[in-house]
Amino acid sequence: MRLTGKRALITGAARGIGRAIAVAYAKEGADLVLLDVAADIEGCPYPLGTESQLGATADACREAGASVAECVGDVRDSRQLSAATRTALDRFGGIDVLVNNAGIAAPSGRPAHEITDDEWNLMLDIDLSGSWRAMREVIPVMTAQRSGSIVNVSSTAGMVGYRYFAAYVASKHGLIGLTRAAALDYAPHGIRVNALCPGSVRDDPALEGRMLVEIARCLDVPTEDHERMFAESQPMNRLVEAGDVATTAVWLGSDDARQVTGAVVPVDGGFTAR
Repeated sequence: MRLTGKRALITGAARGIGRAIAVAYAKEGADLVLLDVAADIEGCPYPLGTESQLGATADACREAGASVAECVGDVRDSRQLSAATRTALDRFGGIDVLVNNAGIAAPSGRPAHEITDDEWNLMLDIDLSGSWRAMREVIPVMTAQRSGSIVNVSSTAGMVGYRYFAAYVASKHGLIGLTRAAALDYAPHGIRVNALCPGSVRDDPALEGRMLVEIARCLDVPTEDHERMFAESQPMNRLVEAGDVATTAVWLGSDDARQVTGAVVPVDGGFTAR
């Protein structure tokens, strides 16, 4: 129970990695504010999480013993992030951990010069600026507490390049830069900021994740071929599980990692070690 007494705000919590992290936090004793846009977004070519999926995540966390507040909100909207922060303060009296997980992987699948202004701006607005906005809301709370942990879910795409994913790669590299700069800004206030970089994560039906399916669709290759290709490209020769990412997020949010800040932590089966 490494998170007993801690209060966590998790974005992008409706499904996939977000759900895995939320349930892992609940099992470790945290109380939770779960945020998700819970709707499709114009310009994103695949369906996003829904209110019912956010409710399913919340129910699973309650079954694990957590107190949970659900918030529908878009990380592009500072007012909605502010409302989620107020919910955490009203319900739990503070925020000890922020997990910036909300993000999209597409529109992608084309070389950089074919990306439109709208596509570029959408990707960066969600995957990079969304995390910055959430941090901007939560850091004053953590500063007043003189403690806190921020876990920014980046990607191996924040550490290396991927063909036909220039906007996604740029946003995830930017998130690592933001992480390192913020770690220095807020270390004197007892706030830790780290980046978690998953590799290719298997789409677990129980979590309703669909990241690999959508990446395969962007590249116009069969999902089975895409999964096999990614598994073969990882030195451990298997896809990462969402639970592997979640347990690392638990560690980063816990006092076990009290001297870890400004770190970039890959969970990628050795992919970026080459």
